[in-house]
Amino acid sequence: MAQMLALSIIVLVLFIGEAVSIRTKAWIPSIFVSGVLFLLGYWTFFPADIVALSGVPPAVAVMLIYLLITNMGTLLSLQELKDQWRTILIALSGIAGIIAALFGIGTLLFDYQTVVVAIPPLVGGLVSALIMSEGAAAAGFPTLAVFAIVIYVVQGFAGYPLTSIMLKKEGENLLTKYRNNELILKEMPTNQPGTVDKAVKEPRMFAKMPDKYNTDFFKFFRLALVGYLAYLTATLLTPVVEISPFVLCLLFGVIARSIGFLERHPLQKANGFGFAIMALLLFIFDGLKNATPSMMLEILYPLIGCIVIGVVGMYIFSFIVGKLLKVSKEMAFAVSLTALYGFPADYIITVEVINSLTKDEKEREVLTSHMLPPMLVAGFITVTIVSVILAGIFVGFL
Repeated sequence: MAQMLALSIIVLVLFIGEAVSIRTKAWIPSIFVSGVLFLLGYWTFFPADIVALSGVPPAVAVMLIYLLITNMGTLLSLQELKDQWRTILIALSGIAGIIAALFGIGTLLFDYQTVVVAIPPLVGGLVSALIMSEGAAAAGFPTLAVFAIVIYVVQGFAGYPLTSIMLKKEGENLLTKYRNNELILKEMPTNQPGTVDKAVKEPRMFAKMPDKYNTDFFKFFRLALVGYLAYLTATLLTPVVEISPFVLCLLFGVIARSIGFLERHPLQKANGFGFAIMALLLFIFDGLKNATPSMMLEILYPLIGCIVIGVVGMYIFSFIVGKLLKVSKEMAFAVSLTALYGFPADYIITVEVINSLTKDEKEREVLTSHMLPPMLVAGFITVTIVSVILAGIFVGFL
């Protein structure tokens, strides 16, 4: 198969998944549709190495992981964390609930390695799933390598409807309070996680350098350099303590942004974010080439079991912490559930629910001010940050 034909086919698969997600207003996840199409392709006419043929070999994927995780670190704002500390504690408690439930109950039903591989993708996104898939394959567990990808592909089906139900109940309660003059409009944060603040002159360390020299290549260079420093640090620390370079990439990204060496979201500003995500998605779906129909049946039981047990643990822990912090059980659970999908699904679901509850523009503004910021911050913290840290730690348990 010619390289460009291979690339055209598999990018078309990604587009079909995206189109279905848009058409169904994210109720059917694009990742799920693309995953199913890749499986059908591998079971029929796809060459086993179609992703490598298209120009995305493993070395390119690893390079993009370094860039993407370092880029993630630049999105972290200490002020955002300070403003939404209750949200963060509840989101972290939900993740703790998943870990406790799966290690406490899951290990009685499934083997230890299955539980270890399941947790990071279940509380995270693309990068954590890829880290665990690669780690399982390297440790000699090919079935679990596929399992890590599949749990990432289907977990949204548990998160989307549950989140919608919780947010609708929360929205109805808020509307009742607002109509009884017990609720006011909150001031919305000007810069949500994952957005680019164009008003700030960044990077500060190069503020005096003319903008014409802050080219895309200069952004890529600084991003790559920070990623290399993270790798070098992890290598030097290996004799003392085993730390994943990917975890350090996240930390170094935060540091580089705080000292002004990197701007916020440099990969997006360098026009490389979309390509990086596309290539990484292709590479993670490449892991499905080993998924035979019999293997899919084999992992179906632990797949459903891990998701159900994890979500129950998440609800219990978020309910308890939400109660302590005086946050409603509906909002606490919704915030925790963002770990199952992250951005942009957290934004889409919240807006859809708000629009379905009222046609009054003022009421929509009030609901948005109370519901959207915590949902965005929670999705950012769980999927973008915590899941990568967990994957970096858990991959060492295999």
